[in-house]
Amino acid sequence: MKDEHKEIEVRFLEIDKEALIKKLQELGAEDRGENKLQEFLVERSDVDNTKLTEFIRLRKNGDKTEMTYKKMQPLGSDLKKMFGGLDITIHIDDFDKAKLILENIGLVLRRQQEKYRHTFVLDNVTFDIDTWPQVPTYVEIEGDDEEDLKKAAEKVGLDWKDVNYNSAGDIVRGYGIALDSVKTFTFDKVE
Repeated sequence: MKDEHKEIEVRFLEIDKEALIKKLQELGAEDRGENKLQEFLVERSDVDNTKLTEFIRLRKNGDKTEMTYKKMQPLGSDLKKMFGGLDITIHIDDFDKAKLILENIGLVLRRQQEKYRHTFVLDNVTFDIDTWPQVPTYVEIEGDDEEDLKKAAEKVGLDWKDVNYNSAGDIVRGYGIALDSVKTFTFDKVE
């Protein structure tokens, strides 16, 4: 039985965005559109969380706002280093009030960030094409298990030997951005 709060995801870096979109469209994937996501990551001040493995993300996606508790967890040796963990999301109607609640209960802002995300769904597998500031576009593929992810990647022409098991944060760090000390990571400002 699938745990609705667990996620399994992998990434393929430096993709050809237009070619991938064309292939997904040819395969009949559901196009959920592209949006600019604005996110605030907050954490407890009393925990050493250097790599941000446990946090709350407040995300504004167009006219939708959601709050997610995320905790990265090992998924077992059969999945090698596959990225995954606990992901509990609620939808809220007021971004600014939610931010005030988080601040007033003592959580601290770790980082404000934004990215563009174009989402497609093919055979119950989600393809999120992400473009961050100063980072080449990559695709995150999320599904119920490793086999589903492998099949989906193959359908769109991605070679599993190129899979990347790192978190989004580790990928951004890999491009030389000192994400752990950055408070603002937006298209207008990185500091």
